[in-house]
Amino acid sequence: MSDDIGFDPVPGRPDRIAPGLRRVLAPNPSPMTWRGTNTYLLGRTEIAVIDPGPALEAHLAAILAAIEPGRRITHIFVTHAHLDHSPLARPLAARTGAKVHAFGDATAGRSAVMTRLAADGLIAGGEGVDRDFIPDIRLRDKDAVEGPDWRLEALWTPGHFGNHLCFAWGDAIFSGDHVMGWASSLVSPPDGDLTDFMASCRRLATRRPARLLPGHGAPVEDPAARIAWLISHRETREAEIRAHLARAPATAAEIAAAIYTDTPASLLPAATRNVLAHLVDLTGKGATQADGQLGANATFYATAGK
Repeated sequence: MSDDIGFDPVPGRPDRIAPGLRRVLAPNPSPMTWRGTNTYLLGRTEIAVIDPGPALEAHLAAILAAIEPGRRITHIFVTHAHLDHSPLARPLAARTGAKVHAFGDATAGRSAVMTRLAADGLIAGGEGVDRDFIPDIRLRDKDAVEGPDWRLEALWTPGHFGNHLCFAWGDAIFSGDHVMGWASSLVSPPDGDLTDFMASCRRLATRRPARLLPGHGAPVEDPAARIAWLISHRETREAEIRAHLARAPATAAEIAAAIYTDTPASLLPAATRNVLAHLVDLTGKGATQADGQLGANATFYATAGK
């Protein structure tokens, strides 16, 4: 599905990965970002930058250094407003004059239930939210933007984040953090919504892309198999959560500790957020119910007959 075992590019070096497409890896490796954020440079003369990445001067310098004489950056695209993807958009725009294109700010695209959770004080975990992010141009689902030798179609794919966009380029898709080969995508309420995530996975599957170009890790060369695995993986987690609640009510943290037995302690908070995402989804389906206010500290129990 991908070659992430051997994926270890040099940060800051532009690597050609397809005709007219190069990747510059940001120097921000972590358990959430793998080797770092993939910044893509698309085009031969008028360059589109996809996911400029974190606010690191070294990465900004590397992107600018990759633009040869006679070429210029004309467009900046952001898949979503996490701190490892969007903060460098504004400094890069200031240096190049290019406009920043995205679905919206950090709260755009949230579902009604996630909006309520955020209003009740639920704070997101994971990569961190770029709350200052505001695009120059807001893209709607299916909007297309073109350069002299490239065309991108915006696909609104909420789930990992409410304002998440994928970008279709011919028979390939820049998949951001929605589908990656090295790990399953984090879904952390209120910015992540599992109900939306599953719907977006199924939508991407219907596009039948030949290749996925993710925000982290190597290209995914068998997208159909990878997306099917992601859906199956989530369905398996749901079954484990249902089985746990069939025995006794529990919190998201208690369930995570019971079913993520091979997960390092440092990653259990992220696992707990994933469990919470499932519990919110199951509550929406009527299969579970919170004992009190729906939220991170609620105790959940199975609803009879669901």
